[in-house]
Amino acid sequence: MIESIKLKASLLSALLLVVILSVWQIATQTRPAAAVAGPALTAEQIEYQKMLGKDPGAAGGAAQGAKSSGFPTPLQMGQTIWKHLSDPVYDNGPNDKGILIQLTHSLVRVALGFLLACVVAVPLGFVIGMSPLLYRAFDPFIQVLKPISPLAWMPLALYTIKDSSISGIFVIFICSVWPMLINTAFGVAAVRRDWLNVAATLEVSPLRRAFEVILPAAAPTILTGMRISMGIAWLVIVAAEMLVGGTGIGYFVWNEWNNLSLANVIFAILIIGVVGMLLDLSFARLQKWVTYVE
Repeated sequence: MIESIKLKASLLSALLLVVILSVWQIATQTRPAAAVAGPALTAEQIEYQKMLGKDPGAAGGAAQGAKSSGFPTPLQMGQTIWKHLSDPVYDNGPNDKGILIQLTHSLVRVALGFLLACVVAVPLGFVIGMSPLLYRAFDPFIQVLKPISPLAWMPLALYTIKDSSISGIFVIFICSVWPMLINTAFGVAAVRRDWLNVAATLEVSPLRRAFEVILPAAAPTILTGMRISMGIAWLVIVAAEMLVGGTGIGYFVWNEWNNLSLANVIFAILIIGVVGMLLDLSFARLQKWVTYVE
């Protein structure tokens, strides 16, 4: 039964992909030249074209080529994808690097910020979850700081740290810490009292109780917080890199938009989605590994 549902879901997904590509192809196919011909240029427009160093006589040709140089067709996207994947590590200067180099910069920033958030959020959430007093004391601060957009911290980070790359890592840290902290505290606080009472009856030491009773019981909830944090971090790093520039997949998107290369922009969007899916699947597999059945 399950295998049949998986097969049907795969076939339906393939059908949806064919429909999407077909609609895309129809929407982006080249129109006849007469349909895209623009109005004649005025004297002022001709003079402006000359000031820009352009040939006013080529205006008609530019209008005719506007469609083909605009939104790419599926075939053009395929060519763009092949071009990037065939040589993903080239380096022709600050604004022209391979997609794998850009992706590596983004993943390193995300990994550093995420690990820093783990170091802070998991132990602190553990302590807060074990103490109802601390839980109530920290809760107002968490509720105030949690809704703040991570990008709102960027100006303060740039002013205090004065380094765009480290500022990006700080933004990843600040957006990753709250889901982990809240889920860790909740998971620890929700450990069944029966298990804690058994540990107390056996006179288990507090350290051993924390690592052998509370941590395994709270691990699925902690991993849920980590999974949410990683998803948010991958969302934020793209926007952060658009602001700070330099390197990264977010900067690649912004730079290609400035170059009016929609094919490269769409390619980067697809890469962002695929990498985000792989990160989420990794945490889902890890979460399934630590989940237990009562």
